[in-house]
Amino acid sequence: MESRLEKIESKLGLAEDMLEELNKTIYLQQRRIDQLQQEIVTLRQQVQQSMPPEQRSLLDEIPPHY
Repeated sequence: MESRLEKIESKLGLAEDMLEELNKTIYLQQRRIDQLQQEIVTLRQQVQQSMPPEQRSLLDEIPPHY
């Protein structure tokens, strides 16, 4: 009976260690996701700022041979 209890305690300890590692991994992944989302927001803002205020039509363009 004591041997069986030791095996259960050992498995429980390993499960707790694995759970802690998974929690750390999830936490780090969520931080990275948050960083990437912020970078996307920043990039979208930069693209919007670099675009001309009004869209130009190709019909308005003068061909190069004129």
